[in-house]
Amino acid sequence: MQTFRFRKTFGAELEAEERTAFTLWAPSSEEVFLEIEGKPAQRMNSDGQGLFSLKATCGAGTRYRFRVSGGQSVPDPASRRQPDGVLGVSVVTDPEAYQWRCPEWQGWPWNEAVIYELHAGLLGGYNGIEQLLDELAALGITAIELMPINSFGGTRNWGYDGVLPYAPAAPYGSPDELKSLIDAAHVRGIMVFLDVVYNHFGPEGNFLPVYAAAFFDHAKNSTWGTGIAFDKPEVANFFIENVLYWLMEYRFDGVRIDAASAISDHAWFGALRERVERTVEPGRHVHLILENENNDAGLLRDGFTAQWNDDGHNALHVLLTGERDGYYKMFAKDSTQDLARVLAEGFVYQGQLNPYSGKNRGMASGDLSATKFILFLQNHDQTGNRALGERLLALAKPEAVKAAYALLLLSPMIPMIFMGEEWGSLTPFYFFCDFHGDLAEQIREGRRKEFAQFPAFQDEKNRERIPDPNALATFEASRPERAARETERGRAWLALTRQLLALRREWIIPYLHDVQSAGVHILGTGALHARWRLDNKKILILFINFSEKKYEITETYHLIYESSENRRVGLLPAFSLVACVEDVA
Repeated sequence: MQTFRFRKTFGAELEAEERTAFTLWAPSSEEVFLEIEGKPAQRMNSDGQGLFSLKATCGAGTRYRFRVSGGQSVPDPASRRQPDGVLGVSVVTDPEAYQWRCPEWQGWPWNEAVIYELHAGLLGGYNGIEQLLDELAALGITAIELMPINSFGGTRNWGYDGVLPYAPAAPYGSPDELKSLIDAAHVRGIMVFLDVVYNHFGPEGNFLPVYAAAFFDHAKNSTWGTGIAFDKPEVANFFIENVLYWLMEYRFDGVRIDAASAISDHAWFGALRERVERTVEPGRHVHLILENENNDAGLLRDGFTAQWNDDGHNALHVLLTGERDGYYKMFAKDSTQDLARVLAEGFVYQGQLNPYSGKNRGMASGDLSATKFILFLQNHDQTGNRALGERLLALAKPEAVKAAYALLLLSPMIPMIFMGEEWGSLTPFYFFCDFHGDLAEQIREGRRKEFAQFPAFQDEKNRERIPDPNALATFEASRPERAARETERGRAWLALTRQLLALRREWIIPYLHDVQSAGVHILGTGALHARWRLDNKKILILFINFSEKKYEITETYHLIYESSENRRVGLLPAFSLVACVEDVA
């Protein structure tokens, strides 16, 4: 059986059964000692430039820390395993101990992607997710995307408070159990993507400032935290190697880079892409996905696979719910026109003034293929960042959501659904974490203060309804209620998901190699007629109506789907979608 390994520059690298090389970049520390449990501390060798190294007689399973100047013992920032959490010891692991069952896996081309975003902790850890793979494959899901799994403070977290980016979070399972999940997904023809966070560190367990102050750049601080000095070669390499580690050692099929706009050194993205291209085996499909407030179309032209289309979500959300608070203000002026621009050109904001931030945002994107954009109606962010974590079906008319769901799964953009969405889940998804003491109080009160600006929560009693992020009950209440799958409504949504993804597989996926818009026409407020040129000499046509008004439409095309039952030919009913294809010369 084949094994895989990525040799990191930093951390602990097993060289033989009883020999391990340790390396730490600690430019703020005059000396560093390796502390192995049960053995005397050993002084590490310094290169005079902040790099400390030592080869020690020890093997897999060895528990260790580094002792830096000031006498503080810290975990390895490049630790492969933290069984006792971010404040505990690091453990030497043998990356080649796991025997892969599907080593020949090559992944799927991007046009095949149908993404399912999930939170590992809420679905029972790595083993729990593995048990769901058969039903996801049967639905037509071709990729799962894990919210961040890097080690974080406490036992539960969204993952965006991680501090040890190489160590999978112990509450979800062991490194080998994570590999087993990825392996099992590949056996079933499912890709696995990982959400990674490189723009900040969480508030608990980050010891880098103690011994590597140069890792940070306070001139580049963001709303997420202290800025990171990506212009330092050691820092840039630390995160580039992290991507390669997940792709090569764990066989992930891609990563989604969170808040890419907060990574200030634009050159880092090019260096990452080049290293990935040089390292990944020929013929293997891996995908670099961005979440990028900057709407940087240049990165998509330069080889990054796709970007989460927040503009698309926001325009749809305003049309479906009428909400205009917070960042939805950016799409409140003419959300129908915004959706039309999304369907025709990808981004809404392509350089114009953003009224929410007061700054210009984005760049032209109309030349890009529709597959460069990942569309979604719900995800962890826009759902969990709501004060009460409501799902879309709790906010909008079911028939409107059904039409939007058809748009999501039948448009040429790459679709992503959020765990439970396939059965129309109403279970809220809250923001949750597991901190204690003063830090817990700061997060709890900060969360409530954040929503005080919204009309619905200006009253203090209403703010008290916002769940405590640190409470175990908040985490448990976010777990998708699988019993809802067996209700009449749940079965109907599952059948709809299967139907739409079967249509996508037959009519759309094979012909998405360079899909371009063939025009979008606005029928009226909330209603559009969108066309895309596919590469099988066919035009995909969607008639979309999120309004209460009915529209007459010209139907001389091959009908493949209609969301409204008992629809009259030539009519686009209220809150409905009609999908067709047309042959072209």
